[in-house]
Amino acid sequence: MTPLSAPNRLLAVLAAFDHEHTALSLTDISRRAGLSLTTAHRLVAALTEWGALERDAEGAYHVGLRLWEIAALAPRGVALRQIALPYLEDLYEATHENVQLAVRDGAEVVYTEWISGRSSVGVRIQVGARWPLHATGVGLALLAHTQPAFQDAYCAGPLAAYTPYTITDPARLRRALAEVRRTGSAVSSRQVTDDALSVAAAVRGRDGTVAAAVSVVVPHVDAQIPALIPAVRLAARGISRALGWRPTARTVPPA
Repeated sequence: MTPLSAPNRLLAVLAAFDHEHTALSLTDISRRAGLSLTTAHRLVAALTEWGALERDAEGAYHVGLRLWEIAALAPRGVALRQIALPYLEDLYEATHENVQLAVRDGAEVVYTEWISGRSSVGVRIQVGARWPLHATGVGLALLAHTQPAFQDAYCAGPLAAYTPYTITDPARLRRALAEVRRTGSAVSSRQVTDDALSVAAAVRGRDGTVAAAVSVVVPHVDAQIPALIPAVRLAARGISRALGWRPTARTVPPA
């Protein structure tokens, strides 16, 4: 096994943290990063001094605020969220259901904002969470507008299943993506949990390419899809306009 370079060792320490492991001991970091305890100690000390990690009173390490400051500069992170938030809030007020904003990172969708009401259906989503593109409404909306070669490679699988309703058949996935492009919206029913349905639409940037996707997640039972689609598309178009996009006849889906 080729030894990790110095930069990769630092990245391995940071990658030891995830949504299920937000507080780690030095031993935990060493094990999860695949580093010796001595190396982990040296790197953790340097990252803590710089502010990338913080140590609590019990001696556990957490991701530090310095990383949040750096991450806030990402154009698809906080900057996009700030532009989109008024439209997400409008969509929430219209539905009082879970409202989400997400971007694509390779073969995954990353959630950058989530608004939830007290009575909204439970979801397995939080800000920063990653899911495969085919399993979520926002993921389908994003995947449908990627390059054909990327879609072909993605549809070739493997396609992970989370419920009996998750799309795992390549031909079915291709049909779903074609429908997204035809209608301008994506409907994902019970693909992540068997009690939720999401309706999503793509958000375009100034140059017309798809930059993000917005969705609303509601209980599967009695979901009013015909009423949700216009609301979600309106929010997506509002965010797109705020990003500088101006629609053309080619990019506007049929009403």
